[in-house]
Amino acid sequence: MAIKINREKKPAYTERVSRVYNLGKMSIISLLDMTTIADDPKLEYAADISDEVFDKVSADNFVATKDLQAYMTPTLIDTGNARVLVDTGLGFGGLMKSLKQANIDASSIDVVAITHMHPDHIGGLMTDGKPNFPNARYVVGSKEYNFWRKTEKGNIVGDLVANKLTPLAEKTTFIEDGGTITKGITAMASYGHSPGHFCFRVESEGQQIVLTADLANHYIWSFARPDWAFKFDFDTKEAAISRRRVLDMLATDKIPMIGYHMPFPGIGYVETRNKGFRFVPASYQLHKR
Repeated sequence: MAIKINREKKPAYTERVSRVYNLGKMSIISLLDMTTIADDPKLEYAADISDEVFDKVSADNFVATKDLQAYMTPTLIDTGNARVLVDTGLGFGGLMKSLKQANIDASSIDVVAITHMHPDHIGGLMTDGKPNFPNARYVVGSKEYNFWRKTEKGNIVGDLVANKLTPLAEKTTFIEDGGTITKGITAMASYGHSPGHFCFRVESEGQQIVLTADLANHYIWSFARPDWAFKFDFDTKEAAISRRRVLDMLATDKIPMIGYHMPFPGIGYVETRNKGFRFVPASYQLHKR
């Protein structure tokens, strides 16, 4: 088959830390905050599973068992009326680099919406006590915020919430399941990974995408075996129920997703496979043109 090439467009060979997609009248931008290599993933994803089973599932899916490459991917949604940043990374500067590469000034962000309050999602809210997104309003889940706000001093997440989010409370809207972040973006309860974990459903002109945040944290193990207990889930049983429910909905309705810890840029589809699921990375289907 011959492929017609537009020779007026110059190819880009440099590494990119942002990707732009179409969704109706909206633009969806994946932004890489950071990526790192983590050791001994079995302790996190399959501590209660035998080595034999873990090794077989991994081998069947062409993935190593001794280490993994982890990604953190905030998302920017340009609705046409507002720029909405979903999650803010760890706060080590990667997100700000990605925004700069995408030609987006941090001061132009209108809304910062938080899926949940783990450090890799709220660490980039502030730097040295100053908001990184000075003109934004903030949207967070009431259940999530109220839980961490009441934790004892010395809790890592609770302390981070006190330092990074509570100072912004006057500019923050607290929402429940089904709450609206802005027109076209709504919160979906997916509790378990954290007490008030949200996915966000984004809709424009009949098209949808779901930002699944930490619903599923690995593109193989969390999908192929959604009932495996993940070490960092707050309630492993509730997390497994949420994971299976949302993944089944995405597979049934053929709705694309962006997973915060999927291989960058994190966007893909879900299909059912055996008693679990498979993450299918998107290629060019939603590319911005």
